[in-house]
Amino acid sequence: MAKDRTPVAGKGSTARKGTAGKGAAGTRGQGRTRPVPNVVTPQRPWGLIVAAVVVAVFAAAVLTYAVVKVNKANADKVTSVDQIDGIKSYGYAAGQEHVVTDVDYKESPPVGGPHDPNWADCTGTVYDVDIRHENAVHGLEHGAVWITYNPDKVSASDIATLAKLVTNHNYRMMSPYAGLDSPISLQSWNHQLKVDSAGDVRIKKFADFLTTNADVDGHYPEVGASCENPAFAAHPVVEGQGSTPTGPTDAATSAPTSAGATETSAP
Repeated sequence: MAKDRTPVAGKGSTARKGTAGKGAAGTRGQGRTRPVPNVVTPQRPWGLIVAAVVVAVFAAAVLTYAVVKVNKANADKVTSVDQIDGIKSYGYAAGQEHVVTDVDYKESPPVGGPHDPNWADCTGTVYDVDIRHENAVHGLEHGAVWITYNPDKVSASDIATLAKLVTNHNYRMMSPYAGLDSPISLQSWNHQLKVDSAGDVRIKKFADFLTTNADVDGHYPEVGASCENPAFAAHPVVEGQGSTPTGPTDAATSAPTSAGATETSAP
């Protein structure tokens, strides 16, 4: 008899299992593919950097501006009389007489010498009349700066400009002065400066340096004396009127008819 050629089930199964197993094994050998991680490139904080640069530049500009302002202020600061171009200095001593007579002053406007027992109010007072010169000199004795102007040589705007240096500044006063030989003249005890323009920077330098400056050579005699005389401010004695008791007073002494002092410096 012929042999049965039917394949043995076991062998066929084994082959198929082997094939299947091989395929399964091949799959397991490859493994699972992991996702590629997202790589994030760090970003620079440009907004913060720009803001920091702007702040730094602004701070440097502010500092530079402050330094420039301070240097300019120091450059304009006066530390001695001779730094004011054109100023004249005189030699009136302390202890000048208080007189009720008119005084023939050598300087015009006067800068020292005998004067009226009543002082002109000099508490930042702006007069619109030519106050009596003898009363004004008494204010200089107390440390005031007296700004005078020729009303025929200055404008209303000039007068307003000068008034700003006087108003609300104690120990300063201002008045017109008939016949003044320059548009504007400034006086303190023993010092005088004449200028042509209300915009002259020397005006402020003079006023700032010489108002109650007891350390300057030829300083005013009565350090600490008051400049208040509200009665005079309300009813000023005018030039040519003659001595008129007005407000607080010092005792009268002798009665000279002229006064003068040696000029100690020239412009």
